[in-house]
Amino acid sequence: MTESSTSLEAFIAALPKVELHVHLVGSASVPTVLELSRRHPGSRVPSTEEELRAFYVFRDFPHFAEVYGGVNGLVREPEDVATLVTGAARDLAAQNVRYVELTVTPYSHQRMGMPMREITEALDVAARQAAGHGVRVGYIFDIPGEYGAEAARATLDHALSEPPEALVGFGLAGIEQERPPHRDAFRDAFRAATAAGLHSVPHGGEMTGPETIWEVIEGLGAERIGHGISCVDDPRLMAHLKETQIPLEVCPTSNVRTRQVPDIAAHPLPRLLAEGLFVTLNSDDPPMFATTLNEEYGVAARVFGLEPAELSALARNAVEASFLDQAAKQAIIAEIAQSAR
Repeated sequence: MTESSTSLEAFIAALPKVELHVHLVGSASVPTVLELSRRHPGSRVPSTEEELRAFYVFRDFPHFAEVYGGVNGLVREPEDVATLVTGAARDLAAQNVRYVELTVTPYSHQRMGMPMREITEALDVAARQAAGHGVRVGYIFDIPGEYGAEAARATLDHALSEPPEALVGFGLAGIEQERPPHRDAFRDAFRAATAAGLHSVPHGGEMTGPETIWEVIEGLGAERIGHGISCVDDPRLMAHLKETQIPLEVCPTSNVRTRQVPDIAAHPLPRLLAEGLFVTLNSDDPPMFATTLNEEYGVAARVFGLEPAELSALARNAVEASFLDQAAKQAIIAEIAQSAR
């Protein structure tokens, strides 16, 4: 390792950060998944590290969704939910992350037999424990799109009737190709959620074209967009995103691992930046993709040639795009400025 690369890694490690796009189940470290697998034997999730890492080699996004569902099936009790949150907080704290907006899919836990109140209590307890690691947690409840209208109704009901204290956003993820038949149900759910004061943060343009991004903007009132990388195929959409500065939660390694782009060099991140779009860097499902938030910043530097000042700007973008209060934002931005000196 050269002196310059060592210096760059040190800079990234010291850079205060905010993580906006990371899924609770997908954040589970290999040791945590192995613990859950042994705690709940009989699942199809491997119980040895070597087998689990092989399990995390994905053919495509549907295969990733299948594997993700298998890991999610290990989350059967409120204690498991809390274990995931506190584990994610420990991992993020080690990367100098000050705040995370953690995406939770409560419908999947309800399907495992957990009552809404118990899920919420586990999330509340875990958020307080995360603060002990120096990481403030906000939650985003997302609809797993492939489960359609039923999932939309159940997720909305949980968000409105039994919300965790730190709930800030309402999202939509899953297999984008499954969404069209349920479009009205998703629109209705987002309309009710935003009327109740939650922020709209759906995924769009990860595995489908620009039409999905237009739908989350026009139909769901997106304030931030998960992924959004297919916007490069629509000049009008690119112009709209530049004008409105709707933040994109970009996850480069994720897009390679799920075969949405052929390799990291082909990722559109440099173009998004060059065109003046509002970009944040995120890890999505880090252990499943063998990455970390620090590594995503490292990729931006090593592969795309971003300098420390540009990495600091991406870190500031994440703070500005977050749903933190203004005073908390300013405190982290001041830390970023200090680290860049």
